[in-house]
Amino acid sequence: MPVNILMPALSPTMEKGNLAKWLKKEGDAIKSGDIIAEIETDKATMEVEAVDEGILAKIVVPEGTADVAVNEIIGVIAAEGEDAKAVSTPAKAEAPKAEAPKAEPVKAEPAKVEAPKAEAKSAPTPQVTAESGINTGGKSVSGDRPFASPLARRLAKDAGIDLARVQGSGPHGRIVEKDIEAAKQGGAAKAAPASAPSAAPTAKPAAAPLAAGPSDEQTKKLFAPGSYEEIPHDGMRKTIARRLTEAKQTIPHFYVTLDCELDALLKLRAELNAAAPEKDGKPAYKLSVNDMVIKALALALRAVPDANVSWTDGAMLKHKHADVGVAVSIPGGLITPIVRDACHKTLSQISNEMKDMAARAKARKLKPEEYQGGTSAVSNLGMFGIKDFAAVINPPHATILAVGAGEQRAVVKGGQLAVATVMSVTLSTDHRAVDGALGAELLQAFKGYIEKPMAMLV
Repeated sequence: MPVNILMPALSPTMEKGNLAKWLKKEGDAIKSGDIIAEIETDKATMEVEAVDEGILAKIVVPEGTADVAVNEIIGVIAAEGEDAKAVSTPAKAEAPKAEAPKAEPVKAEPAKVEAPKAEAKSAPTPQVTAESGINTGGKSVSGDRPFASPLARRLAKDAGIDLARVQGSGPHGRIVEKDIEAAKQGGAAKAAPASAPSAAPTAKPAAAPLAAGPSDEQTKKLFAPGSYEEIPHDGMRKTIARRLTEAKQTIPHFYVTLDCELDALLKLRAELNAAAPEKDGKPAYKLSVNDMVIKALALALRAVPDANVSWTDGAMLKHKHADVGVAVSIPGGLITPIVRDACHKTLSQISNEMKDMAARAKARKLKPEEYQGGTSAVSNLGMFGIKDFAAVINPPHATILAVGAGEQRAVVKGGQLAVATVMSVTLSTDHRAVDGALGAELLQAFKGYIEKPMAMLV
C-alpha cells in the first residue's frame, strides 16, 4: 500500500517548517537514503532523507509552501508493484474517536443501577522517522534503524562502518559526522548502550501570564495612518521572541561585571598571527580576540566545574565538557553555533571552526546538532564599540558572557597612573544554578586567562 511522507520534526522544538525544495519529481524512483526534499526551519535548511523504496507518486505540498505543520502529509510513495498513477491524494488523517456504547433502557429497581463505563480504545499512533517523516502506519519502517544524520549515513556507508555499533554524540543520541570520524580513527566503533525506557512526560504547570499589553490594533492606532510599514514576523523572529520571553519569565538572572586588561593578550595574538604558517598562499589561521575569549571561558568552566551546569526541576546537570555557544548575527535574527569541547581545542582550531560555522549560519546551512545544546555562551558587541551590556541567558545554559569593546583607559598600577587597554565583561547567571559567589569565581578564572594568555597555550 502507498506510504505517506510526513513533514518531519527536524529538532525537538520544531512545530512548523517551510518546504523549500523538492529534489525529486513525481514519477521518480526513490531508494532508501536518497535526499528527496529540503526543509527550512527558523534556524537552518535541512535535508529530508527517504527510508523506503518506491516511486514518488504524489507531491501533496508544493515546494515554496510556508508554515507546513509537523506530521502533515507532504507526499506519497507508491510501493513496489503499485501503479503510481492510480495513487490518490490522501485526505488529512485523523485518529478515530472512541464511541461510547449506547445505554440500554434499565427498569427501575430498588437497588441503584450504574451504567457500565465506556472504555475508549486509542488508535495506534503512526510512527514518524526524525529524518524522513514517512508515515509507517504504526510500524517502524526501519525497525531498530540507528538515528543518524544523512551525512553520517553516507560517510558510514563509504567507510563500511556499522551504524548500529556507533554511539551518537548529537542531540538525543543522533549519530553525526564527528562520530563516524571517531569510529574511523578508533578502528572500531563503540557499541551503543541500550537506551533506558523513557518516562512518561510530566505536565508542567503553566507559567503565570503577564499583564496583557495593548493589542496589535490598539498599538497601530497610536501612529498616524501611512507613517509606518508593517513587516510580518518570520519564523526566526517569532522563535527568538518566544525563547527570550520564556528565559526572562522563568530564569532568575543575576549579573556580575569586571574589567580585564588586554595588552598581554593583544601582544600574544599579534605574535601568533605573525607566526601562522601559510596554506595555499594564505595564513593557516588568523586569530581574533573573540577566539581567545571563547578559549578563556571554556578553560574557566573547566577550572570552576560547579559553574558548568544546567538547571532542571529534578536535578542539576553537571557537564563533563565545556561546549561554548557564540552568538552570531544573521539576516533577520540571531543564532548560536557551538564550539564543542572548546577547552581541549587549540586557538587555531577554534578560529577556523568559528569562521566556517559563522559563514554557514549566515547561509542557514547549520545542522541542528551544531547550534543546539551547549553549556554556556559568549555574546560579543565589542566590534560595535559597546562598552558593556547584560545578555539574556539562552536555555539550557546557566550562564552567558557579554563582552564589550577593548579601549584605552586610565588605570592605577603600583600607585601610579597608567594607560591600559581594558575590556568590560558581564556574566549573566541563572541564580538557581550559579549563585553570586560562584559566578564571581568563574569570572575571576576567566580574567586570569585573559590577563595571562600564555596559560591558554599549555
